[in-house]
Amino acid sequence: MSETMSTNEEKKKPPLNGRRAFPPNNSNDEENEVPEMEAFGLIPRGFNPTDYLQVVDIYMFKEPQEINKQQHHTDKYYNPKLIVRRGQPFQIRIDFNRPYRPETDQFWLEYWMGRYPQQNKGTYIPILVGNVLKPGEWGAKITHRENNSIRLSIMSSATCIIGKFRLYVAVLTPFGILRTRRNSANDTYILFNPWCEQDAVFLDDEKEREEYVLNDVGIIFHGNVEDIRSRSWSYGQFEENILDACLFLMDKAELELSGRGNPIKICRVASAVINSRDDNGVIVGSWNNSYDYGIAPSAWTGSVDILLEYYSSKQPVRYGQCWVFAGVFNTFLRCLGIPARLITNYSSAHDNNANLQLDFFLDDEGKVDTRLTKDSVWNYHCWNEAWMTRPDLPIGFGGWQVVDGTPQETSDGMYRCGPASVQAIKHGHVCFQFDAPFVYAEVNSCIVFSRREKNGTQVIERINTTHIGQLIVTKEVGSDGMKKITEEYKFQEGSDEERLALETAMMYGVKKQTTQDTTYQPQTDIDMDFQVQKAVLGNDFKVTITFRNRSRNYYTATTYLSGNIVFYTGVTKNEFKKHSFSAKLEPSSSNSFDVGIKSSEYMSELLEQASFHFFVTARINETGKILAMQKATVLEIPTLRIKTKGELVAGKEMTVIVEFTNPLKQTLENVTLRLEGPGVLRTIKKQFRSIPSNSALTWEVKCTPIRPGLRKLIASLNCDALRHVYGELNVQIQKP
Repeated sequence: MSETMSTNEEKKKPPLNGRRAFPPNNSNDEENEVPEMEAFGLIPRGFNPTDYLQVVDIYMFKEPQEINKQQHHTDKYYNPKLIVRRGQPFQIRIDFNRPYRPETDQFWLEYWMGRYPQQNKGTYIPILVGNVLKPGEWGAKITHRENNSIRLSIMSSATCIIGKFRLYVAVLTPFGILRTRRNSANDTYILFNPWCEQDAVFLDDEKEREEYVLNDVGIIFHGNVEDIRSRSWSYGQFEENILDACLFLMDKAELELSGRGNPIKICRVASAVINSRDDNGVIVGSWNNSYDYGIAPSAWTGSVDILLEYYSSKQPVRYGQCWVFAGVFNTFLRCLGIPARLITNYSSAHDNNANLQLDFFLDDEGKVDTRLTKDSVWNYHCWNEAWMTRPDLPIGFGGWQVVDGTPQETSDGMYRCGPASVQAIKHGHVCFQFDAPFVYAEVNSCIVFSRREKNGTQVIERINTTHIGQLIVTKEVGSDGMKKITEEYKFQEGSDEERLALETAMMYGVKKQTTQDTTYQPQTDIDMDFQVQKAVLGNDFKVTITFRNRSRNYYTATTYLSGNIVFYTGVTKNEFKKHSFSAKLEPSSSNSFDVGIKSSEYMSELLEQASFHFFVTARINETGKILAMQKATVLEIPTLRIKTKGELVAGKEMTVIVEFTNPLKQTLENVTLRLEGPGVLRTIKKQFRSIPSNSALTWEVKCTPIRPGLRKLIASLNCDALRHVYGELNVQIQKP
């Protein structure tokens, strides 16, 4: 008996690999066998599992009209299983064979994913039942008990893996762990959550979330800059089997399951798997007007047919061009919960060697030499932007990221592009991954026409700096109109800031070739620094830029300051301050220049945590050298004060007082205060219609603490003009 067992087990074992203890776990579809009885040792003869707590049924509240899909904005998915978004609680009910007794019964939930689940990889998640849910961390608590049933609120981690988890309920007995039987009806899909502040894809505008996550149709702009055309495209991210098809794309790309909580990684591998080059991905690109054995790119009306055909056949679908790749990519991103939009760049540069210029070589007669010219200009090119934080980059480069599934050039050995920060592209910071030089060239290159003389020297005949990236557009939020977003990618054509960004890009290692390649020599005899004055929210403040000229030369510096409002995650919302000036730098001296920031310039656009990000760039006109610097800063936000009145004894009534003074120059309207303290009081809310400028508010709450010990009271204030206002107080609750 034991011999046959061992040979069977040997057959099941994956082949040995000297590099890793586990085979790669990169398929969401594959499963491992989970034992229904996991014995701790020998099981005594009289053991009867029915003597212990048993799960009779699990109710998932998974219908579209029920609480989970409603609260998680997943009610549109045509999928019978539970679909929730990470970092936000959801409900399930467990029916046992008898009433649950917390003193003696112990059970927990288990979520499993893939063939080789491991706890440290996030593919095996045991969840013990506790008393309180921590925001953005795995946990479960009982919200309701009735007869043989309990209702649980489950919180998933705001960074957990995206995909389909298998749910088991495990019950502890003295002799082993009893688990529920595998039941695919209880599978739970977990998606990205743009509604959750801790999620890397958090987007703060409800109208934008409705457009960039929940809208399943879009407009594609094409044609050329003199003749703009538009067409509709059905993204269909909620249609039947599309969610499974999108998860399959990550399996196809062999993205390790443990990496699937990271939108940067997902976008990077998806930009490769959307095209069929080098990995048999979704769509075969064809630009040669011959579409044998397939469908012409212009014939597609949406993404659903393409994704479902690929999901069923596992073979690349023929054919696509840029807007088809972008349309399908948009479906993939929105389906998984990553905010996404489709972009059209008119007069798009296809730069073969990422040297920030398109080299058109002319022959003796002045015509383009097609043999030598490898670069190209597209009438228009479509790509996508996906919204996410970029913790891998310095602060300020989160927000919209360019991702492009159209196969143009290889990146790290595969046909893919992005994610590249739009903000980094605008300011010329092309050193930041991924593929920023390529995208920078697509929107910014100048076209250089050069001719080779008989003796081999190259003569530059003409440089066209305005042709490329003349217009960059996307669909408007909430309508089918066209929104121009050129200025999100580049400064005004011909402006000092634009030239500055180009020179910054060159400083960061992207060579702009001249006939003699000169190596970069920085300006060593001038230092630049800037300080942001500490300021309280609602007040004016200043930024002081200081130059130290250590040379004996007289210099002038064209200086540009860009002030950006950013999310606390470093994602830029918008630029609220632009200021250019010319600085005269006397020999051997320091010069300081103040730039005033008025509260009126930032208050209307301000985000919750009052975070700013400043870029200062200066060009020394005499040498052409660039000095560049960036800093993040946060304004001081007022806080709430919490006090208590009366004895602090469990079971006795006490009073909590919350106080706040409005420091702003404006009246706060529709203010919501929240107060909670686990073990002291349940969350309570109170609305205040208005709090005039400089006036105080006092809120008294009576409560009866339940549990003795050190507890924390937490209060928050929220309104459109002011967010992230908190107060907290530790209270020692005595035993009665």
